[in-house]
Amino acid sequence: MIAFIEGKVAEKSPGELVINAGGVGFSLMCSNSTLADAPATGENWRCYTVMNVREDAMELFGFSTKQERAMFRRLCTVTGVGAKTALGVLSSLPLRDLSIAIATGDMTALSRAPGIGKKTAQRIVLELKDKIEQADVNTAGMSAPVSAPVGSAQQEAQAALQALGYTSAEAARAINLVRDQAQTTDQLIMLALRQIGSL
Repeated sequence: MIAFIEGKVAEKSPGELVINAGGVGFSLMCSNSTLADAPATGENWRCYTVMNVREDAMELFGFSTKQERAMFRRLCTVTGVGAKTALGVLSSLPLRDLSIAIATGDMTALSRAPGIGKKTAQRIVLELKDKIEQADVNTAGMSAPVSAPVGSAQQEAQAALQALGYTSAEAARAINLVRDQAQTTDQLIMLALRQIGSL
């Protein structure tokens, strides 16, 4: 198993990154976000990897973060979702938005990915919802200090919800309904998102 490849970025093209590590050019299939994170050609970079071995091919997938790689692996466990489809899902939504879409059952957002119809989106939600909840929203880049005062946690949670496109009133109402059930910003965000989904 190749956990990561570290070397100079040799080439960047849509959906592919080539890293020169020890004189060997590794061709990595990547999401749009990983390609955006990768530095300019000639610069050193570490890319986390997953090798997919099939009867007719060996494919190497690259990710800028361990979190994105973990999401890729989870997506690949879903019935009917192959490696390339999983990569397409990661390219269609930022990791944070994807995590929230799965946790809240937002099939419309998931269906925007190429090759993902309504039934596949439903399977993704059904099979991954609990795993996303266990991974927690902070895995997708929304972490906050655990010791944050309640007032500041509420303000941060409201700001995060508004950044996701909810109005100030919607965010405030949802947070108000769950503020006594959570101690941290992350918990508030997750509970508030569930509340909004049930309204």
